[in-house]
Amino acid sequence: MLPDGRHELTWHDPHPKPCYLFALVGGDLQHIEDHYTTVSGREVSLRIYAVERDLGQCGHAMDALKKSMHWDEVRYGREYDLDCFNIVAVEDFNMGAMENKGLNVFNTRYVLALPETATDSDYQAVTGVIGHEYFHNWSGNRVTCRDWFQLSLKEGFTVFRDQQFSAELGSVGVKRIEDANLVRTHQFREAAGPMAHPVRPDSYAEINNFYTLTVYLKGAEVVRMLASLLGPDLFRRGCDLYFERYDGQAVTTDDFVSAMEDVADMDLSQFRLWYDQASTPKLTARSTYDAVKRRYTLWLSQHCGSAAGDDETAPFHIPVAVALFDRAGGPLTTRLGLQTDSAHEHILSLTQSEQAFVFDDVQDVPVASLLRRFSAPVELETNQTDDDLIVLMGHDNDPFNRWDAGQRLASKEILRALAHCESGEPFSLDDGFAGGFHTLLLAQLEDTAFQAFALRLPEETYLSSLTEIIEPDPLHQSRKVVKQALATLFRTDFERLYHALSPAGPARIDTKDAGRRALRNVCLSYLMALEEPQTAGLALEQLTSADNMTDALAALNELARSPHPERTEALGAFYQRWEDYPLVVDKWFRVQAISDLPGTLSDVQRLTEHEKFQLGNPNKVHALLGTFSHANPLHFHAADGKGYQFITEQILRIDAANPQVAARLVSAFNLWRRYNAERQQLMRLSWNGFSRAPAFLGMYRRSSSACWPDRNRRGSST
Repeated sequence: MLPDGRHELTWHDPHPKPCYLFALVGGDLQHIEDHYTTVSGREVSLRIYAVERDLGQCGHAMDALKKSMHWDEVRYGREYDLDCFNIVAVEDFNMGAMENKGLNVFNTRYVLALPETATDSDYQAVTGVIGHEYFHNWSGNRVTCRDWFQLSLKEGFTVFRDQQFSAELGSVGVKRIEDANLVRTHQFREAAGPMAHPVRPDSYAEINNFYTLTVYLKGAEVVRMLASLLGPDLFRRGCDLYFERYDGQAVTTDDFVSAMEDVADMDLSQFRLWYDQASTPKLTARSTYDAVKRRYTLWLSQHCGSAAGDDETAPFHIPVAVALFDRAGGPLTTRLGLQTDSAHEHILSLTQSEQAFVFDDVQDVPVASLLRRFSAPVELETNQTDDDLIVLMGHDNDPFNRWDAGQRLASKEILRALAHCESGEPFSLDDGFAGGFHTLLLAQLEDTAFQAFALRLPEETYLSSLTEIIEPDPLHQSRKVVKQALATLFRTDFERLYHALSPAGPARIDTKDAGRRALRNVCLSYLMALEEPQTAGLALEQLTSADNMTDALAALNELARSPHPERTEALGAFYQRWEDYPLVVDKWFRVQAISDLPGTLSDVQRLTEHEKFQLGNPNKVHALLGTFSHANPLHFHAADGKGYQFITEQILRIDAANPQVAARLVSAFNLWRRYNAERQQLMRLSWNGFSRAPAFLGMYRRSSSACWPDRNRRGSST
């Protein structure tokens, strides 16, 4: 206490750090406390601060923190360096979390979790984000970025580390599918649009605009490719060298790659192009088989046209994981080229525009499993037949490729339904696809979380990337037609499996029970696609009897899309029960914003006036307006333009107080050129309205000149 009544506190931290990592938090906060003993025997005090009402929901976050500290010691040899580690959870925070040294600042969304209030996905997100911010202590804080162009040095590497951590705590296969699907569905869209940029951008007008999927997710894929090329032992040695060589320094992505080169004695100069070229390579695979020589030849070629429309880019160094199977789905052991040893899987290094890879000792025409584990962030085109994909869907021992084979078949089926929808011809399911789907439905897999993922149809966001012009209405209807056809054909099996997976006791928060819930809720989703009163009753029963948020929200999500009277009852009862829990109210907003029912726009407009909706709270904005604009293409892209007009009005309301949140909403317009001329014009009109947003000018518009035409040329063609 100072003589004038003020308080003085001295914070001692012996480790140098960039100024962006220093933070102070003040408020009426309480805390829970625990301790962790490091590998060298030091005791670290662990505290999580929150408002008093939330303290009881912080236990899982504390457990995740201790697991993160232990995992980083074991997997990367990184011990924590201070005597205390603090987390503070606040409700009004633009970001998910921030790795401030010794005092991580978190959005409550990534700290609070109880089985009654948080879904299995929420639990996994808390674990992953807690790990991510803790891992930054070394990959970002102790070794930091020389400048903001190197942002992926800390973010790409740390995302890769948190992905590894989460995978080892849950289903490795499902985690890889989730991460790869995010890249394919969202980062590829970013790279295909006017906001495309490399992992290491060479210029920026506003650095806040480059906390992007490319920097984070593609950056993580670049690190994953390095780990694949070097192998686990050399990659660990490379990381050790990187941390030891640059501890306490501000460095670059080139320094990170150089550490890998030094331990592996490998020239990675071509590999560095992944940091500098913005385009998503298109990988084409063709094959031939010589029965006499028992030789299989795989031709791989890459096309690397610039995302920004510049000259042709140089070929990437692409690691392509490949394995072969016989026609019955049995794994084959083969010899690659001049190698003397045989193996089931091989990592091919594609460094030229086109290369041939020869596999010997192949007894018959094989089925190739290509780009296993999504070994590189590329778009893959093959000449594989539906029969090949059915083999992989049923037997591939790589979960990602097994899932992907099913997704490719389902995408073909939905696009075929789209063609029938446009021509007016009746549609029926392809027998091969239906048979493969049925086999997967009946499979008694140990990893039920994977089975649930594999049974889901591709999302409209991904399907839209397969069409030249995005037409939201027929695409939505075509996906719905395929889902209803599958539900009708296999109704008995869905019902049997749904009831067989009923909980035998109180909900457990573990991988096995989460997988059971996921598969059961997929069955419910297909049954609800039948749009029958009895299935709506089934969902309502699940909602009212559920002892966990995963099952309750799955049922509510289906009912919110249902035209049956149970919808109103369910939404009202859910809100009454959880109105005092802000994060659960966010879920209530979200399920209504994503509904495909007529009148959804009116519902969302009404909800902006709800007593629990706060335009100044980022979580509420993302839950309602972000969900509507980014995850409901049917209504946001309505042909009358009212979805665009509504979101534009909300952006203008938000902008003065929080231009960063406003800019995120504006990104829903980024792919405007992919839509028909009528929708393009309607989106342009929305853009003209943004001229009334002065704060927004600095946050977004300077980086969006490539996205939108000059407003003075509003009548020009596209």
